[in-house]
This record gives sequence, C-alpha cells and structure tokens, in this order.
Amino acid sequence: MQGGSDRYAGKLMDDDLTALVVVDARERMEKAVEHAQAEFSAIRTGRATPALVEHLKVDYYGTETELRAMAGFSVPEARLLVISPYDKSSLGAIEKAIQNSDLGINPSNDGSVIRLSFPVPTEERRKELVKVVKQKSEDGRVTVRNLRRAARHELDALQKDGDLSSDEIERVEEDLDKITQAQVAAIDRLLAHKEQELLEI
Repeated sequence: MQGGSDRYAGKLMDDDLTALVVVDARERMEKAVEHAQAEFSAIRTGRATPALVEHLKVDYYGTETELRAMAGFSVPEARLLVISPYDKSSLGAIEKAIQNSDLGINPSNDGSVIRLSFPVPTEERRKELVKVVKQKSEDGRVTVRNLRRAARHELDALQKDGDLSSDEIERVEEDLDKITQAQVAAIDRLLAHKEQELLEI
C-alpha cells in the first residue's frame, strides 16, 4: 500500500514539474508581449500620449526620477500633451530632460505647465516608423519562440530522467504550442493597431 502511495506522490510531483515549466514559460511570454507593447507605445505617431514621456528620466535634485512620478498629464487635443508638474520648481529640469530626449519636440514652458505640440509626421517618416515597429514585433515573436524552445528543453530533460512518458510530453508540448501561438497573435494584433495608428493622418 505504501509503495502505491509513493508512486502516486511521485506522479503528482512530475505533473507539478511540467505545470511549473508551462506556467513559467507562459509568464515569460506574457512579459515579452508587454515589453513589445511598451516599445510600441514609445514610438511617436503624431498623436499626443503620455506614454511617450512618462518613463523619461528627470534629474530631480540629483536623483534620476521618472516623469510620471513628478507630473500629471492631459491631452486637450489630439496633438497636444500638457505636463503639469506637482512641484513647479521642477519645470526647468523637466524641460531639459525633454530637450535632451530623442523625442525631437521643443517643449513650451509657461511657468506653470509644459506643452508639447506634436507635428503630423511626413509620409516618409511614417513608413520608417512602420519598419521600426515591424522589427520590434519580430523581436518580440523571436523572444516568445525562444522561450518555447527553452521550455521544451526542460521537458526533454524531464523525459530523459524518466519522469515523463512520451504521451505526457506530447500533451504538454501541445499546451506550450497553443500558449506560444496565442502570445504571437497578441503581438500581431498590437502591430496591426500600431501600423494603423502610424499610417492614418
């Protein structure tokens, strides 16, 4: 009787190990999709959005501080972003950080808020940005596929140790493939949305 329960406990542990491999791979893939989304949101489309500046580092009394911790944002018009610092004495530091960034926009500071006016990008510039976005989405897909490959190596190791049967491996690999396809599809949807944003005037 004891032997049977030991075998049962061993089986549970093997299932736990495979579940851990799959859950870990899914979490890492989701992070890769989130990373791609963050990369996309930092690409300027001509529309004003806080995502373009909220992670900007500002030298605030000698400390590198993200702009989103120092100011509120509003978008009164499609191409106008207004930054309202919580501490008015930080206006100069925020303005300097924006000027030194690769945003390519000259901030307008009226002593209480900073306004960023986004010009309509040229057609040539939009096409360049589409190429950049496509490359970033491909990087995201490659990361997701590499994570699937790493998870499969872990499963192969479990099979070599005799912990998994080939049927179990096949079932878990099917799960992994479904998760991978779902994450790649999520990146494709983000890409399609960003392309549309970039190409509309």
